[in-house]
Amino acid sequence: LEIYERYAEVRQLVTKDLETRVEEAVQGLSFPPMIKARSKDFGSFYKKYLRILKKKKAVSVFSREPLITDLIGVRIICPFMEDLAEVEDLLKSAFDVFEVDRKGAGRTFKEFGYESTHLLMKIPNDIIKNRGPCGCDVVEIQIRTILQDAWAEVEHELVYKAQFTPFDEPLKRKLAAVNASLSLADIIFQDIRSYQRQLNGQLGKRRDSFFKKIEESTDALLFADMPQSETVLPGATMAFSLRNSIDDLLLNALYAHNKNQFADAIAIYSRILEMNPEKSIRALIYKHRGMAHFARSCYEDAIADFEESLTLDPASYKSAYYKGIVCSVLKRYSQAIEEFDRSLKINAYQPYCLYRRGQAYYHLEDYPQALADCQAAQALDNFEGARKFKELVLQKLKM
Repeated sequence: LEIYERYAEVRQLVTKDLETRVEEAVQGLSFPPMIKARSKDFGSFYKKYLRILKKKKAVSVFSREPLITDLIGVRIICPFMEDLAEVEDLLKSAFDVFEVDRKGAGRTFKEFGYESTHLLMKIPNDIIKNRGPCGCDVVEIQIRTILQDAWAEVEHELVYKAQFTPFDEPLKRKLAAVNASLSLADIIFQDIRSYQRQLNGQLGKRRDSFFKKIEESTDALLFADMPQSETVLPGATMAFSLRNSIDDLLLNALYAHNKNQFADAIAIYSRILEMNPEKSIRALIYKHRGMAHFARSCYEDAIADFEESLTLDPASYKSAYYKGIVCSVLKRYSQAIEEFDRSLKINAYQPYCLYRRGQAYYHLEDYPQALADCQAAQALDNFEGARKFKELVLQKLKM
């Protein structure tokens, strides 16, 4: 106890330093992992000391005493399974990691027990130099998902802490079933996250192509130096899988949309609508299908779909904005202004909506209002198009 307590205060300081250093190492991640650090209290230390001594394991060649590697421990709890490898790589880059142990990796599906990645790493020399000796030179880092951590906590109470080994088959099956359920939940959560990433990626590509079409269809009327182009429809159609899941269908539709296979995309969007999903989903699908119609230059169909989206979801400011865009392309500038007004009433913080409304006013030769909208757009986002448009409006006002 005297030897253990001699370094206790310094060990607490080193633990805090390590927690901060680990937080810095993983701060660039897109998700917020939970980080916990602790210095082992003497009671826990001594129980483990006796247990290891009894088993005659991990004897230090220097002190001939059992080597306990988790006097200082750091736990990193991640939302998803794929995050574990990323955290491990970051730690290996930032610290001197000399051992990796994947707990539970070798168990069969019939066995129970928690899974976790344990890293042993040396405490950085600058921390030891700053704080002084702390009674150990290594730290154990555990990397787990939220569900793995939950299982570890429960298992610790039921089995490890109670010094209980379940030999009864029904009880073993119950524990195995719980562990399997949590493992399955981790896998399902990861699948959902992977699907969302694919969906968001395809949505981003579709938005980019949609906005490019807008620029080609509207800005070209104002800026002669901007190239005009037509949307080229592919001759071949895409073979797509029509599965029952709306999520699968939507992802297929977005893939088709982003490959400029608009007819296929529209067919899949229509298939989803035939399934009569709930109102909010129908509103979303009508908006997507309207964007596909717009890409095909089927402007009346696009207007109809955007209006249908707004009927189902009156708060869909993007559908109103997109409808205004199509009206501008058709040179229905007064109607376009009404739709932009409608969108801005729902969400006033839309620089591009203000910019497009200013363009509509410009075509109606209402230059003061066009300038006011342009300046309002610049106040939110001083993008290049708005700056260029402002110069054009000012030239008109000087005439």
